[in-house]
Amino acid sequence: MQNIGQPSGEDELIRLLLKRQSELNSLLEVTRAINKNTPTSILIQMLEVILQNYLQVGKFRFLIEKENNYICISKYGGDIEPVGLLNRACLTLSKIRAPEALAGNTNPILKKYDYFIPIYHKSKALAFALVGDFNTTGEMLSNDLNFIQTMINVVVVALENKKLFRERLQTERFRREMELAAEVQNMLIPLRMHKDESVEIGAKYLPHQNIGGDYYDFIRLNDHEFLWCVADVSGKGISAALLMANFQASLHAWAAVEDDLTNIVDRLNQKVISNTQGERFITLFIAKYNEQTRRLNYINAGHNATILYSEGEAIPLNLGTTMIGAFEQLPFLNEGEIDIEPGSLLVNYTDGLLDFEPYGDKTWNEQALIDFVLANGELSPDNFNQALMDHLNIGVKGKRIDDITLLTLRIF
Repeated sequence: MQNIGQPSGEDELIRLLLKRQSELNSLLEVTRAINKNTPTSILIQMLEVILQNYLQVGKFRFLIEKENNYICISKYGGDIEPVGLLNRACLTLSKIRAPEALAGNTNPILKKYDYFIPIYHKSKALAFALVGDFNTTGEMLSNDLNFIQTMINVVVVALENKKLFRERLQTERFRREMELAAEVQNMLIPLRMHKDESVEIGAKYLPHQNIGGDYYDFIRLNDHEFLWCVADVSGKGISAALLMANFQASLHAWAAVEDDLTNIVDRLNQKVISNTQGERFITLFIAKYNEQTRRLNYINAGHNATILYSEGEAIPLNLGTTMIGAFEQLPFLNEGEIDIEPGSLLVNYTDGLLDFEPYGDKTWNEQALIDFVLANGELSPDNFNQALMDHLNIGVKGKRIDDITLLTLRIF
């Protein structure tokens, strides 16, 4: 005869079935929330409610891996420990792959808890949980620990999927931005260079990774004057490309109505400042040539010096100012002026031409470039550009680490 008040085997079975039904309902609720892309904070709240109300877990800490570190995303019950101490305590159990009782553990943090629950994916620990003040019967202990581990694992997988989805979105957004920036820049780069009796032009543009911040242009102002520019905007991507597009529009607008180069550069500086608030800058070399007077006026705004090759000499053109977009008022502005002899070659380039990682004992710098110009200054612009690229590929053998722009002019 069964004693009054003592649960029968049938009562235990009903109790177990009800508990399992409660667990399944909890899993179903969490799964539905995950499928609805419920925010992380709500998922954590649901987990805490299930642990407190269904499983009678009085104390809980939940740490998840983020950028090779572990952060605590859920904590309730007891005195809250510093995250660093909690992190180091859990890492002492990093080799444990299944729920582990902490009775007898000597660590001052861990001994306050009843169980340690790890979540692994292959050999990587994705999360750790500490469970304390856990009221459960001996018969149900194994079942409850496995259920807690399952619930935590479901939440961790959901968070990992959210992370992967955000990364895919970011990758796709970056890819599309690069495509759009490349389209913008392709519209800025002249398809064909101007050529007439007074000037021959050769240009070469080599982006380092699909899209760069280099820009060059040639503008015929009238029957006896022309202007050219080579520039480099800081940064990459669509914002740099749009800034350069705005710069091109401003350059063409001011070049059409303004004779003075200093005024053009000053107005360009004001335009870049208003567009970027000092967060981006542009280096440039701009020059205007008068075919009747054979006078070249130029301004070097923080850019690599254009090299003038004439009558067996190579001269860097350095006069100018600082980069534009860095100061509301340019601290100084000096315009260079020089007479051009017939047959002179002008080599304009961006800093990517010198940003090579040299191979072996080869030295490649501005002086080496000047020596190359002295040795090859009689070549046509296109042939000069190709010879220079061949020299870099064969003679220097360095690794290119930035965009390269070459704009070479022969003035007759």
